[in-house]
Amino acid sequence: MLELSNVEVVYEGAILALNGVSMRIAKGDIVALLGANGAGKSTTLKAISGLLHIEQGRITNGSIELEGKSIIHIRPHHIVKMGIVHVMEGRQVLEHMSVEQNLMVASHLRRDRHAVDEDRELVYEYFPKLKDLCGKTAGYLSGGEQQMLVIGRAMMAQPRIMLLDEPSMGLAPMIVEKIFGILRQINQEQEITLLLVEQNVLMALSIAKYAYILMNGKIELQGTAGELHENKNIKEFYLGFE
Repeated sequence: MLELSNVEVVYEGAILALNGVSMRIAKGDIVALLGANGAGKSTTLKAISGLLHIEQGRITNGSIELEGKSIIHIRPHHIVKMGIVHVMEGRQVLEHMSVEQNLMVASHLRRDRHAVDEDRELVYEYFPKLKDLCGKTAGYLSGGEQQMLVIGRAMMAQPRIMLLDEPSMGLAPMIVEKIFGILRQINQEQEITLLLVEQNVLMALSIAKYAYILMNGKIELQGTAGELHENKNIKEFYLGFE
């Protein structure tokens, strides 16, 4: 469904952030992209969603294709229309707007208001806490509630592929487990493909079908989640035991 081939990304004309990254994400899968800070994980997602320009980055080599069609040089809002929605790191809520207004912002390009209302109710089914908080100002939500909101907002854009950047960051283990359980549900029930960037390796491998390990802008290792979970190097360097 989504394929990256030998992608190279440079920031500010000089800093090589990705060096020949190749990945394949099949329709309906959950794929994890793992690695240390600075490995190039967020850059990979921004290359896919067309957001590199906000940090003076650009793709200098390689290809990114959605179902065989190149999406390089396509503007971000057109990429969203094609079905790729990016949930960025740091829970980027619209702080001064209500929960419901945050959700509705993501549907502004849609014309069928009845379908929009149905999708909002679907979001509330997955995240009932958001329905309870629908009139509350988003900036006053807890970290876990804000993470639920940005995932729900992404769903309002009718994604076929959702790019998730560090959804567990700064959250309590119980909240992380709950959110990942809902992500698995969304993947299975709504058939939304997920590309998940995570530093919580155990949690990511618990829901992913396939995973890539990124180091210094290169894919160093790949395999099924089960294979990587049993890999000695992964156990030692990422899971903390031998």
